[in-house]
Amino acid sequence: MTNQPRRVPLRTCVVCRQTSDKRQLLRVIRTAGDVREIKFDRSGKANGRGAYVCASQECIEKAIKQKRFERSLNVAAAPETLGTELREAAEHAVSAGVNAL
Repeated sequence: MTNQPRRVPLRTCVVCRQTSDKRQLLRVIRTAGDVREIKFDRSGKANGRGAYVCASQECIEKAIKQKRFERSLNVAAAPETLGTELREAAEHAVSAGVNAL
């Protein structure tokens, strides 16, 4: 048996379309069931359809303004608190030294 390097999961930002390591992006999910909701997934492991955005203020602002999450996740509207949660997570990622795009 050979030790092959572990595959790094890659995801694409819904705004800039740049591919990055899954852990460097912020994940937003649409919950399953009759009541479809959009939520920020802090753990990156929650059940539901996911869309990813770079941890940069520019991409977050464009995603909210251009309704990229609504389009990607096929829902009518995102909660108003989503933008605030994403901005806070991006600031935390930058201050923690995570490579923000």
